[in-house]
Amino acid sequence: MSETVILVDAVDRPIGTQEKLAAHLIPQRHRAFSILIFNEKGETLIQRRALGKYHSPGLWANSCCGHPRPGEEVEEASKRRLGEEVGFTCDLIPLTQVCYTLKLEKDLWELEYTHVFKGIYEGKIFPNPEEVCEIKWIHPQALREDVISHPYNYARWFRLYVLKHFEKVFTSCP
Repeated sequence: MSETVILVDAVDRPIGTQEKLAAHLIPQRHRAFSILIFNEKGETLIQRRALGKYHSPGLWANSCCGHPRPGEEVEEASKRRLGEEVGFTCDLIPLTQVCYTLKLEKDLWELEYTHVFKGIYEGKIFPNPEEVCEIKWIHPQALREDVISHPYNYARWFRLYVLKHFEKVFTSCP
């Protein structure tokens, strides 16, 4: 099933829609979200993307990410996708917004206006094997050290969050 993303201008105002893969082939700025889930110990949940994903397969990334559908609020989409991807939902709090353009493999691009959320969760996790092949909890400082030492194990956008936006994304949790 083809998905549609919301195209936005530089300040996140909707300006149209586009098929998701097309928006990643010829870079078009679109709305996205990223979620970072933390436990009470202050560790963050990271996932290794399923090997069948069309981009960044097998790379470690944040707890969950995705795109709202046309007519769907970003907060609503974030909760929906959290359930679809890692099998649970929880309250989410907006952290920041991050805009970036990143070249991926296979001539794909990320040109995204991303809303970043955090949540606290302590329950069972049921990753969708079509989305996720492995999960683990890691302390943010250990994560930063590993991203510095082994950058190519991590998705490009997640490296950006860890290396450029660490203070905004990781130090306010929990």
